Amino acid sequence: MKIPGMAVMLVLLAGGQTHGEIITQEILYQQGGTRLAGLLAYDDARTGPRPGLLVAPDWMGPSEFTTERARRLAALGYAVLVLDMYGPDARPHDAQAARRISERFKSDRALTRARAAAALEVLRARPTVDPRRLAAMGYCFGGMVVLELARSGAGLAGVASFHGELDTPEPGDAKNIRGKVLILHGADDPRVPPEQVAAFEREMRAARVDWQMNVYGNAVHSFTNPRAGSDPARGSAYNAEADRRSWQALRDFLAELFPERPAAETAVP
Repeated sequence: MKIPGMAVMLVLLAGGQTHGEIITQEILYQQGGTRLAGLLAYDDARTGPRPGLLVAPDWMGPSEFTTERARRLAALGYAVLVLDMYGPDARPHDAQAARRISERFKSDRALTRARAAAALEVLRARPTVDPRRLAAMGYCFGGMVVLELARSGAGLAGVASFHGELDTPEPGDAKNIRGKVLILHGADDPRVPPEQVAAFEREMRAARVDWQMNVYGNAVHSFTNPRAGSDPARGSAYNAEADRRSWQALRDFLAELFPERPAAETAVP
C-alpha cells in the first residue's frame, strides 16, 4: 500500500556501540517531514541476509527495555529495528506526557500506519535483511502500532503483540492482513478489558486471519517489563512467569514464520 507523504532518509550515525557480536546502531530517518531515530541491532558474526524484525516500543518510546529485547532477538539471528513513533526531540519524560503524545496516534490511525510503514521500509532496505522475510512485534501502545501496520496490508509474515491495545476504528481492514497474528495478553489487564478482547476475536474471525491468543493468568498490563513494578493493583506490573512464557511463545511463533533460523539462545553481553 502506498502511503502519501512518506519520505524515508537513512543516516547511519558514527560510533555505533558494539557488544561482543551484537552491534547496535542509531538510525535516522524521516516520515512526513518528522525526524525520527530508530535503533538497529544485529549479530555481526552472522553472514548473509536474515529475517528482519520491527519492534514497536510502549508509549514511552525507545528505552533500555526495548534495547535489551532487540539485542536478545539479534542474538537469535534476526536483524532488528526498534522504531521511533515520536522523534528524538518529542519523547515523553513521564506517563502523563506519554498519554498525551500517544493519544495523537490512537486517534489518527492513518498517521500510525504511515509512521510504522516508514520504519518498515528502513528495515527492509538494510543489507543484512532479507526483504521477503519480515515480521513486527510491539509492546502495549506498540502492540496497537504493529496491528495497525498489519491491517494496512504491509508485507509481513507475522505480527506479535505483548499486552497490546487491540481496538481499531476500522475492524474491516483486518481483511488486508497478509501474515499470522500472535496476541500475548494478561488475563487481568484493566487497560485491555474483556469487551476489547472479544471485539478483536470477532474481527479476526470475520477476516479469516490465521491468529492465536495466549492469555496469562494473574498478569496485568506491562507484564514483560520489570520497570512496571510488582504491584498488580496499579494495573501494570511485571510477572516473571508470564514474561518467560510469552517470550517462549514469541520464539516459537518466529520459528514457525522463519523455520530456517537457529533455535539456540545465548546470553547477550
